Amino acid sequence: MSGLELALSGFGLMLLGIFLRIPIGAAMFASGFIGTWIVLGRPTATLSQMKTLTYDTFSSYSLTIVPLFLLMGQFATKSGMSGALFNAASDWLGHRKGGVAMAAVGACAGFGAVCGSSLATASTMGQVALPEMRKRGYSDALSTGVLAAGGTLGILIPPSVILVIYAILTEQNLVKMFIAALVPGLLAAFGYMVTVAIYVRIRPDAGPVAARKPLRARMKTLAKVWPVVAIFTLVMGGIAADWNWVKPGAQALFTPTEGAAVGAIATGLYGVATRSLGWGAFKASILETAQASAMIFFIIFGAQVFNAFLAFTQAPQALADWVSLQGYAPMTVLLAMLLCYLVFGCVMDSLSMILLTIPIFFPIIETLDFGLTSEQTAIWFGILALIVVEVGLITPPVGMNLFIINQVGGDIPITQTYRGVLPFVASDLVRVVVLLMFPSISLWLVGVMF
Repeated sequence: MSGLELALSGFGLMLLGIFLRIPIGAAMFASGFIGTWIVLGRPTATLSQMKTLTYDTFSSYSLTIVPLFLLMGQFATKSGMSGALFNAASDWLGHRKGGVAMAAVGACAGFGAVCGSSLATASTMGQVALPEMRKRGYSDALSTGVLAAGGTLGILIPPSVILVIYAILTEQNLVKMFIAALVPGLLAAFGYMVTVAIYVRIRPDAGPVAARKPLRARMKTLAKVWPVVAIFTLVMGGIAADWNWVKPGAQALFTPTEGAAVGAIATGLYGVATRSLGWGAFKASILETAQASAMIFFIIFGAQVFNAFLAFTQAPQALADWVSLQGYAPMTVLLAMLLCYLVFGCVMDSLSMILLTIPIFFPIIETLDFGLTSEQTAIWFGILALIVVEVGLITPPVGMNLFIINQVGGDIPITQTYRGVLPFVASDLVRVVVLLMFPSISLWLVGVMF
């Protein structure tokens, strides 16, 4: 059996494990372990590899940023920032057609800027916004659909845990990845708001108009969102901005890992100062961060074992060489990869998709000529992959965000959520096409700042 055939067999075994409801990290670990055993021919070498692989994976300084950003998101959730964001956006937009749904999108974008997790954004904003939207007469389809879609902004607007993992896997500059994601993230929020505007004009009963709030009341609620703006500015500005005009080049205030620590401390201090983060909430934040970090690290370890197996088979390089020999147009290959992400989204979460596919897809992308530098290609592909992974989170019949929002809704049929999210999936696909045709949208801000 050739290396490529063995790799495909291992991939099939892993997918079978996932379909049998084996945890994804365990499925990747088992497939990689068995495959490496077959390639090396004896178990002792495989077991020895486990020792070094474990240390090399978890001694990485770059991975410390993951639990810190997760902790910042937990503190933000427990500190009531989500409610302040939604109330402010609702007061300013609620008097328009579909205004409360647009407010939910804006609140999701704001919360994503201090959270970094799609599932946490969807769950938190669902608990805050869904009861209010239903109370104001919004249809269940629009309410759940817009919140499921808005939740994906948690991994698109920096800081993003998925972007951190992508930057580590591809050895890219994390700061540049964060900056590159900012414009597409804002474009996503704008696209969702436009989708809401079109939706309520086709179905006016889905998003009734609320009474306009007095200017003084709107200014009062707007003033309550300053902590989110301040923390986002502190973290992203400290990581990306040039704070030293004497020395040439960008002189950041702190590294991405230090920025994550500063963000977590600032968010926690805000919670303590407002008395919304008591001892019980603090302990819950630490515990939930530890649980989420353990889950992510186990998936990372399983992916590392599986990717080591792929490296032994030399399948990624063989596949890259095969694609080069076929003479396919670079855009055709890229479209095929993005389609794979849409399919994988039906059975995998976003982190697993990135960990599994990037070691296979990225060597192929590096061999293709898109008229960009190698760094620009890596950044552009990372943003595209992130967006399509995000689409997978809300694509029926299986999408993690759909189930989270539907669970928050309680008595809302899942078919209503499916129906409501389809216009937002269409908006995402349009955005993917735009970013494919115009890579400069993702790369412009990076070029300006670097």
